[in-house]
Amino acid sequence: MNMKPLVIGDLVARIPIIQGGMGVGVSRSRLAAAVAKEGGIGIISTAQIGYDEPDFQKNQITSNLKAIHKHVKLAREMAKEGVIGVNIMVATKQYEDYVKAACEAGVDLIISGAGLPITLPRLVQGFRTKIAPIVSSIRATAVLLKMWDKKYQRTADMLVVEGHRAGGHLGFTKEQMEDMDEIDFDNEVKGIIECKKEYEEKYQVNIPVVVAGGIFDQKDIKHALSLGADGVQMATRFVATEECDASDEFKKAYLNASKEDIKITISPVGLPGRAINNSFLKKLEEGREDVTKCFRCLEHCNPKTTPYCITKALINAVRGNTEEGLIFAGDNVDRLREITTVKDIFKELVF
Repeated sequence: MNMKPLVIGDLVARIPIIQGGMGVGVSRSRLAAAVAKEGGIGIISTAQIGYDEPDFQKNQITSNLKAIHKHVKLAREMAKEGVIGVNIMVATKQYEDYVKAACEAGVDLIISGAGLPITLPRLVQGFRTKIAPIVSSIRATAVLLKMWDKKYQRTADMLVVEGHRAGGHLGFTKEQMEDMDEIDFDNEVKGIIECKKEYEEKYQVNIPVVVAGGIFDQKDIKHALSLGADGVQMATRFVATEECDASDEFKKAYLNASKEDIKITISPVGLPGRAINNSFLKKLEEGREDVTKCFRCLEHCNPKTTPYCITKALINAVRGNTEEGLIFAGDNVDRLREITTVKDIFKELVF
């Protein structure tokens, strides 16, 4: 095998592939454990992770914190020697509680984006948990690393550089995502690799860089590594697997999607994302949805003004009500052809 292990401090993943976090409920313990067992890093999304807990409708935060412990434990049991991480959005309401719950559950790694995770170093103090911010530009990387250095006298354990071809909440404008030729992502990756060297030297550590967004096959992985990256993160590819935690109908929506079905939509917190077009998105074009209940998921979401309830939309989707749900997906979703297994994906990708 020509691929080098992904080394994050004292963590070692035999294969430098991270499965991206996908909420609500798309990547939980089953998918994360399957990836970790193959030598990659499995990531559990904490976004409304407890949506199917008995008390979720009344106590969302409590249910989610309980579910973090539950799914980290399940993943550990299924992949005893594997590396298990979580993805926690900065935009999450009571973000600090989610970080602390993940650390207490003994998770190996926290990947955090949808905003700059400014306070993350403070929240993981006293734990062995590694931290990896998601960044999309040289500027954002420089600002965050300088801030962590000055305020906490430490640096990142890893950097996830997410491009505009990913799904979900992204650090780009709607216009940039619609005109993908406007962004020289390769140049951003190279610049971020240069940017982090100052902090590697200061703290005498290695800060691996992982490229995310639009990674689908071996060719994409080789290209990312050729830029100087240490690994890749991929999410969409793992949805069409037997082990994915989403419903079969959700997976079929991925298989049936064409390039023309991919639309750019704006989330309630103003971040653009890529999703599969359906009746739900078409209704949003006609006007805002009447939101009658708040699920306390995003810090800066006001039920009185939000265009729709993202929790309700994502839960509908993951449970199989795909016409009335929000189905985030990367721009390579149209390349999926069949439901496979995590093991077979690794056989195809590893070189």
